[in-house]
Amino acid sequence: MKTKFSQWGKAAMAAAAVGVGGLALGAAPAHAAPAGCNGDTSGKSWIYVEVAGVKNSNGYVTLTLYDDDRSKFLASGGSRDVERIPAQAGTTKACLKLPSNGVWAIAVYHDENANRKIDRSTFGLPTEGFGFTNNPSTVAGLPAFRSVRLNVAKPGLATRINMRYP
Repeated sequence: MKTKFSQWGKAAMAAAAVGVGGLALGAAPAHAAPAGCNGDTSGKSWIYVEVAGVKNSNGYVTLTLYDDDRSKFLASGGSRDVERIPAQAGTTKACLKLPSNGVWAIAVYHDENANRKIDRSTFGLPTEGFGFTNNPSTVAGLPAFRSVRLNVAKPGLATRINMRYP
């Protein structure tokens, strides 16, 4: 798992500007993920992730990638990949390599104390910020898997995840 990250340039971000449904076409090269992209070294696709509403620059923003499999979503050992990016107050940007185009889910949390886990209260509720692809409501609890599924039809798309703090 990598913690080093270099943000992509303004031109790349402009090309991958977030559009309808959180996705937009990017001007990414067809063969390889851009420099600074984290994740699967054999990855044939990638996605730009913008995590908005990060409270401070303490610790890391952890991005967890899930296959299109409801039984693995948020399950212990169910993730495809976990990447930790140094937190940037306001917006933290990342590029994640994906094994292929297709349907994925991403969960994020702000690991403010850098202990490599999401801290919870005695009642099991998160005490650190969190979010999911498609920004589903979490008022009634964890989101349904169908609400966080994200179709990455081609490399270089972008999504925005809004961080929520308890």
